[in-house]
Amino acid sequence: MVRGVVALPHGTGKDLKVLVLCTPDKEEEAKAAGADYVGLDEYIQKIKGGWTDIDVIITMPAVMGKVGALGRILGPRGLMPNPKTGTVTMDIAKAVTEVKAGKIDFKVDKYGIIHAMVAKSSFEGSKIEDNLNELLSTIVKLKPSSSKGTYIKSIYISSTMSPSIQVDTKSVIA
Repeated sequence: MVRGVVALPHGTGKDLKVLVLCTPDKEEEAKAAGADYVGLDEYIQKIKGGWTDIDVIITMPAVMGKVGALGRILGPRGLMPNPKTGTVTMDIAKAVTEVKAGKIDFKVDKYGIIHAMVAKSSFEGSKIEDNLNELLSTIVKLKPSSSKGTYIKSIYISSTMSPSIQVDTKSVIA
């Protein structure tokens, strides 16, 4: 099971909506860092009412008791904050800045495939290459020591609605 987080050097090109659930003393810090929504109880009530018009939720450990009750709503949508992905932290400003800059998380599906957005098709080729190399180097670093044989068998890249193109693995991983 390979799972991780990588900060892409040129971002994803996507503007994410960030909700910060924090205590009142951290609200100014979150707003200054660029969070779209900041609060606690009022947003918890909105989420219980069915509002999920956000891409990332960042929170702090002291608030996780209240956020844990939203697990049934946030879990299936992939919005539940998690310390492993850096969305449960005391340094709210740093987390918001990283997410806005293009930090993505990835994991292997049940077929051993990693699906991850690395750039928009409007990016220059060199920026796409840099982002892809950063993702691949992170995946290689996370290789379990117990795995044997070839670790990355094939690499394909495609835009959302187009056929994929196979990339030579030896040229990328070297």
